[in-house]
Amino acid sequence: METILAILQDYLSNDPDWKQVLLLGLTPVFLTSLVLEYRFMTSRGRSQNFALKDVLTNFSLGGSYQIFEVIYYALFIGAIFEWFHQFSLFEIQMNWMTWPLLIAGMEFFYYWFHRASHRIRWFWCAHVVHHSGEHMNMSTAMRQSLTYTLNLSHFFWVPLILIGFEPSMVMLALAINLAYQYFIHTESVNKLHPFLEYVLNTPSHHRAHHGRNIQYIDMNYGGIVIVFDRIFGTFVEEDENNPVDYGIPYQIRSHNLIKLNFHEWVDMFRDAMRAGPVAERLKHFWAPPEWQRETDINISDTTIEVGRST
Repeated sequence: METILAILQDYLSNDPDWKQVLLLGLTPVFLTSLVLEYRFMTSRGRSQNFALKDVLTNFSLGGSYQIFEVIYYALFIGAIFEWFHQFSLFEIQMNWMTWPLLIAGMEFFYYWFHRASHRIRWFWCAHVVHHSGEHMNMSTAMRQSLTYTLNLSHFFWVPLILIGFEPSMVMLALAINLAYQYFIHTESVNKLHPFLEYVLNTPSHHRAHHGRNIQYIDMNYGGIVIVFDRIFGTFVEEDENNPVDYGIPYQIRSHNLIKLNFHEWVDMFRDAMRAGPVAERLKHFWAPPEWQRETDINISDTTIEVGRST
């Protein structure tokens, strides 16, 4: 125990990843909220959303994600962020005026990180884990991929560091954004007041984001607010007449942590290694997840035509 405390003390004294410190510190709040959500939903006869295997899988994915993030930050990202910080335009001190600016700036870059995580396959390979769950409850927020440490998505926060915010404060702002999002992974809250629905990313908006229905796919990327989705044309309202079908277009349906974390990476590299022009092979890395080569589309169309003729 003394060894563990010594390691923790050393970690905290060396400008740690405050994102993980805050999220780990809030774990009792997260778990208590999940229990209350379960009791509320059970009282309304909707406990089917809390399959034990799914919840345990979410916990396991969240735990492995946290461990790898802490290690990755300590070994690489912390030093890289500090290197970028020496080139910052300003030296911004945190106070009651600059904190709202940082929170707003984080929201803006989070929107683009989240949008890229859906529309660029390289980033989708990590983010797909979060969307592979077929139920919506607060434990779904813990369903994260350890491969975020591999896809360089941390560089979405570099502009804030170059502006002049301390790296540790940038990570803390990200933690605040993510902590808020934990509570919108739920079916226990219906639509809120119209003003709140217009400004905030609410449980209703986020349920739609997790849908694999055509009208919901790749929409509602906001973290705390939904403003940038409205500005950039990626907003969709949850339609009570079209219930959200949670998950991804091609469901993985597995509780195997290795498969959940790496199945899309394997598929992407397999696609890229298939014979063909180099430009098309490389496009599998940066094109949208659903992108196919022209030859694949032609083969698919031919198959459909043959099927119709028979």
